[in-house]
Amino acid sequence: MITAEIIAVGSELLTPDRADTNSLWLTEKLNSIGIEVKLKTIVGDDDARLEETIRTALGRSRVVITTGGLGPTEDDRTRKVAARAMGRRLLLNEKVLEGIRAFFTRFGRTMPEINSRQAMVIEGAEILDNPNGTAPGMYIEHDNRSLALLPGPPREMRPMFESLVLPKLKAKTGGICVVRRSLRVAGMGESAVDERIAPVYTQYKNPQTTILFNRTEIEIHLTAEARTEQDAELLLDGLAGQIEERLGDAIFAFRGETMEQVVGLRLAVNGFTIAVAESCTGGLIAERLTDVPGSSSYFMEGVVAYSNDAKIRSLGVPAELIREHGAVSAPVAEAMARGIQARAGTDFGISVTGVAGPGGGTAEKPVGLIFIALADDAHTEHRKLMLPGDRQLIRWRASQAALDLLRRRLI
Repeated sequence: MITAEIIAVGSELLTPDRADTNSLWLTEKLNSIGIEVKLKTIVGDDDARLEETIRTALGRSRVVITTGGLGPTEDDRTRKVAARAMGRRLLLNEKVLEGIRAFFTRFGRTMPEINSRQAMVIEGAEILDNPNGTAPGMYIEHDNRSLALLPGPPREMRPMFESLVLPKLKAKTGGICVVRRSLRVAGMGESAVDERIAPVYTQYKNPQTTILFNRTEIEIHLTAEARTEQDAELLLDGLAGQIEERLGDAIFAFRGETMEQVVGLRLAVNGFTIAVAESCTGGLIAERLTDVPGSSSYFMEGVVAYSNDAKIRSLGVPAELIREHGAVSAPVAEAMARGIQARAGTDFGISVTGVAGPGGGTAEKPVGLIFIALADDAHTEHRKLMLPGDRQLIRWRASQAALDLLRRRLI
């Protein structure tokens, strides 16, 4: 497989205020044509370090892509440094200069003389037109290596790469098609998932399998290579089917869908409606459900009943129930679920109550203790959870568990 490196140029990317999102997008595009990104580097506006980075990258990778540093100001160094790293000259390209002048003219402005720097082109480079800005890109074949210099702004970089660079790189891969699929698992730990499915996926070199843990779930990433997308999808279907046999309902998504998308689709298809009563999650479940387009067809109402008085007043939770069991308890969670279902007149009611921390915990009810409940016209059930993490993570995990409880009821 052809290997690639991405070099993001700019001191602003080394501050806490800016993130390099270009490399994520480029990695996805390169992976899709069978090129594996081995290294990503961020280099500030430092000539020596940038030259060393480009020269080293060209010595070990077939494809090197830089983003940023092609502007007209003194700190835009990529052109001259890349030329020096390859031992090539920078030459003024009159056609490029006229194109930059024309760009300004279209907006009724005169080109500042400083922008003429952007017409300095590396000897032997192919010019990559930039209809969305003044910085042209460059593509150079050097010692059996491919170097693409792209502008930093995504609205300029992305169309330039897709239309002018990607086809060149795809031709080098021999037409290999790479397809990825993400399976998501709820209610199981990473080691438990691996124990069940390792006997299956270890039998395959293609597709390849990677198991990752994020804040609430396990992700199983499958990557297949084939001559066509259809052939790659068939390879993925075969392995994904065997994994499903071993994990069953624990798999909630087969193509990277979020829990709220999966739940929303099942509610919509069946014509069901939902309302939510939340305490410690503070409206997070309602937010996640309504983030999905079309959720107005099934999400009817949400109540954040943070205080005991609010639980009594808004959800009809009996005061004696709270006095006897406390607000963080199974009986109160079930009463909240029934209360919101009755209030909204929905098919289902979900509730969450718990101690998200960092304070408020006791020996009997420590931080991380969560009760979730689900009610419909025939049945009310609850789950008791002890969730690790800080306040934000506990709240997110509680919302995930509540949505998963509904998902399992729906299937």
